[in-house]
Amino acid sequence: MIFLAVLSLLAAALPATVFALNLRRFKTLEDASAPAVPVSILIPARDEEQSISNCLRAVLADDSNDMEVIVLDDGSIDRTAALVLELAATDPRLRLEHAPPLPEHWCGKQFACATLADLASGELLLFIDADVRLAPGAVARLSTAMEQQGLDLLSGFPRQETITIVERMVIPLMHFILLGFLPLGRMRRSRHPAYAAGCGQLMMVRRSSYHRAGGHAAIRESLHDGLRLPRAFREAGLLTDLCDATDLAVCRMYRNAAEVIRGLAKNAVEGIAAPGLIVPATAVLLLGQVAPIVICVGALAAGSYPVFATALAALGASLLPRWMATRRFGQSRLGAVLHPIGVLLFVAIQWYACIRSLAGGSPRWKGREYPTRSAATGVPVAGETSGR
Repeated sequence: MIFLAVLSLLAAALPATVFALNLRRFKTLEDASAPAVPVSILIPARDEEQSISNCLRAVLADDSNDMEVIVLDDGSIDRTAALVLELAATDPRLRLEHAPPLPEHWCGKQFACATLADLASGELLLFIDADVRLAPGAVARLSTAMEQQGLDLLSGFPRQETITIVERMVIPLMHFILLGFLPLGRMRRSRHPAYAAGCGQLMMVRRSSYHRAGGHAAIRESLHDGLRLPRAFREAGLLTDLCDATDLAVCRMYRNAAEVIRGLAKNAVEGIAAPGLIVPATAVLLLGQVAPIVICVGALAAGSYPVFATALAALGASLLPRWMATRRFGQSRLGAVLHPIGVLLFVAIQWYACIRSLAGGSPRWKGREYPTRSAATGVPVAGETSGR
């Protein structure tokens, strides 16, 4: 047991150390008075009546005249379009457009974003999800950072609003996975696609760079724009970066356990649930984040205090990033306490997505069904057809 406890300690200490180092590099953006250049704020919306009004009111609270706001209604069957039109009547910077029919072999969101980019006139394009609420001055701060740092793409991670217990346990893992396993210093010294990362909720790009990288057409079949769009930019030799957008925006991704599971599973095979990655990722996560508490209980029952002490140190290391995140990102303390359970649930979702993919199952999202594809090639699995 002592060998397992030591392995567990190492598996917990490494991401905890990387997380702590990354917190210094994961910077917030400096204040700015106005957008550095004209900005187009682009919002794809499909059945978003619960969130679109709040999203737009937050955007339009910015009094800058150097921006336009375009919402693309992507076949909504609720009141999304009507709500947008109500607000557009009060502010000439906002307009509503309607999405053309979805072509074969396109993900709905990627086609909506590509369509929005064609409609936009700004030098910088800010893609945000319809459930994101921007803070005052967010557009100016993002655009100024883009200009000052000469970036082609800048993605921010908003503060995640979590209400239900499953949200509180699982959603904050986006920060844990990002900052615990991606060395930000090395990412910024390299343009290699392996270091690509981003958040699809909030992404600003330079128009010329967007077209050079192929835009959303380059990732048309993907359900994971947060990862795949920065990768396409880096494959084109362009510069991407990440920022802490906790004070720039807030987002509630999902509203119940079922949405959390479906939402995380829909694009999991393009990340950790890829067949070639899921086994080592599972081993690292379970050994470092779940095993410590199991070993602690077993060591106490067996009266093995050296094993208990080692496992207790591993447990402390596993919980440390989540506790640091409660202070830095405003995350749930209850979620931090239940971190091992959250990781178990996260891993279970990854395996569900992987097994479904290998079995030829298709993820569904926003009423559309998408074919299973090879994570490596993006080629539809035999027997599957493109769904919409």
